[in-house]
Amino acid sequence: MQRGLLTPLHARPQVSPAFQDTPPLRAHGIIQEPLSPVCTQQTKGNSNTKDRLLNRTSLTRYAWLSIGAALTTITLKSSAYLLTGSVGLLSDAIEATINLLAAAMALSMLTIAARPEDESHMYGHSKAEYFASSVEGVLILVAAGGISITAIDRFLHPRPLEQMGIGLAISFAATLINFVVARILRSVGKKYRSITLEADSQHLMTDVWTSVGVIISVAAVAATGWEILDPLVALAVAVNIVWTGIRLLRRSVAGLMDASLVPEEQRAIEEVLEKYRQRGIDFHALRTRQAASRHFVSVHVLVPGKWTVHDAHHIAEDVEGDIRAVIHDAVVFTHIEPIEDELSHQDIHLDRP
Repeated sequence: MQRGLLTPLHARPQVSPAFQDTPPLRAHGIIQEPLSPVCTQQTKGNSNTKDRLLNRTSLTRYAWLSIGAALTTITLKSSAYLLTGSVGLLSDAIEATINLLAAAMALSMLTIAARPEDESHMYGHSKAEYFASSVEGVLILVAAGGISITAIDRFLHPRPLEQMGIGLAISFAATLINFVVARILRSVGKKYRSITLEADSQHLMTDVWTSVGVIISVAAVAATGWEILDPLVALAVAVNIVWTGIRLLRRSVAGLMDASLVPEEQRAIEEVLEKYRQRGIDFHALRTRQAASRHFVSVHVLVPGKWTVHDAHHIAEDVEGDIRAVIHDAVVFTHIEPIEDELSHQDIHLDRP
C-alpha cells in the first residue's frame, strides 16, 4: 500500500454509496460524519529507489574524505612526536591511526549499505552501517589500551621533551584538519541519518579535544618543566577515548537489536494517528524499528466493517502518506481490520495466542 503523494482535492474519487450510508457506530467510537478518503497518486517506485540509492552511494565520498584526513594527520602527528618525544603526542598519533582504520571500515560498510534490496535481503542492506560503528568502537578501546600502556611506561621512566614549539605547531595543524572534517561528517550524517558518518564525526571530535588537551599539556611542560604532566594527560586522554568507544558500541548494539525509533519520532507518529482517531478510525499493534538510515513502521488500521475494501484501502494509503511526511523515507506497513470483529483485537501482541 505504499504509494506516492496525495492528489488534489478536486481529483478525489467519489465515495461509494455503501461508504456514505454507513450508520454511526457509537459503541466503537465511529463518528456520524462519513470520511472522504483521499486517492493517492501512483508514482514510479523505481525512480524513488534510484534517487535514494544515489544519495546513499554518494556518502562514500565522505568516507574517502575521512581517509584522506586520517592519512594527513597521521603524518603530521607522527612528525610532532618524533620531534618532541611527547607520549601525549604519541597517543594522538595512535588515535589518528585508529581513525584511518575506522574510515576504511566506514567506506566498505557504506558501499554495502547503499546496495538495493535483493532476494536474500528483502529489507535492504542498511544495517551494514552498524558493523562499521561497532568495529570503530572496538578499535577505540584498543587504542585506549595502547595509550595507557605507553603513558604508564613514560610515567615510570620520564624523559625530557624537545623542540616543543615546532611539534605543537604541527599538532595544531592536524587538529584543525580533524575539526573541519568532523563538522562536515556530522552535518552529512545527520542529513542522511548515517550512523557510520555520525560515529566517524564523533570519533574525530574526540580526537580534536584530545589533541587540544595534549597541546595544552605539552605547553605546560614547556612552561613549568613538570614532565609528569605529559603521561598524566595521556592517561586522561585514554579514559576519554574509552567512554567514546563504549557509547558507540551501545548505539551499534541497539541498532542491531532492532531498537524502536527515538521518542520524538514515535510522538510524531502518534500525532498523525490521533488525527484519524478523531475521525473515527482506530489503531493498534504499532511497531517501529530503525535500521541505520531506514525507518520501519507497521500498524493495524481498524475501520467499520461495512466499508468497502476500496474505501478502507484509501484511508490506509492516507495514513501511510502522513506518517512518511513526518518520518522521511520511512517504510510503512498497514493492516486493515474491521473494528467490530473480536478477532481484530487478538493480534495486538507479537506472539499471537
